[in-house]
Amino acid sequence: MSDNKIMSVLVTGSNRGIGFEFVQQFLKRQNPPEKIFATCRDPEAPRSQELKNLSEKNSNVIVIQLDTTDPASVSSSVKEVEKHLKGQRLDLLINNAGILTPNTLETQSPEDMIHVYNINVVGPMLVTQAFQPLLKREGGPGSSAIVNISALLGSIEDVPRLFSHFPVISYRCSKAALNMLTRCQAEGYKDDGIISIAIHPGWVKTDMGSDRAPLTKDDSVSGMMKIISSLSDKQSGTFLDWEGKPIPW
Repeated sequence: MSDNKIMSVLVTGSNRGIGFEFVQQFLKRQNPPEKIFATCRDPEAPRSQELKNLSEKNSNVIVIQLDTTDPASVSSSVKEVEKHLKGQRLDLLINNAGILTPNTLETQSPEDMIHVYNINVVGPMLVTQAFQPLLKREGGPGSSAIVNISALLGSIEDVPRLFSHFPVISYRCSKAALNMLTRCQAEGYKDDGIISIAIHPGWVKTDMGSDRAPLTKDDSVSGMMKIISSLSDKQSGTFLDWEGKPIPW
């Protein structure tokens, strides 16, 4: 996908962290999208004020309430987006909203596992199901795309290297499941001209990543934007890091 082919994009969890950085960097592009749908669970919350301010200064940033785990909220957001698209296609969906809890094999509870899985896997599944008709709609050149923000910790092959430092059981399991969802979407939606890819953003300085993280939001998202700009059908169903390097499943 080149810059001039991304006329519309929807980002979940866009009121802070990596999601907010995506919105900012799309705005800075030489050819910014005509519609940037910036979604978050509670647009009226204090932590969403920066996003609201950005929207007030930029008419192409449209803030939409979206709780990715609530089917009614997802359905309502689709209607709102469709109203703004006016028959055009949604070019890009970035499933960014996610959560991490610091549980080990000894402390992991079923309640937490279900909660994290619901946000990190079921949410992206519901959102993509709901927006798939808009992604496949005629009205734009080339393929549309689904970008699932995954994590290196979802790599099954890589577990021995990092497990002792970052056990985070529910997070690991949920991201491994998100990777499988990505592969299934790539296969199931290929005839609709929809690319699906999983990207590891790196260990980033955010509320989730903490100040110990070595990577800034700017650098992480800049790298992912380069991948998105050059996406092709050949990359559908792959798992890459923010620099475009393949990660083992």
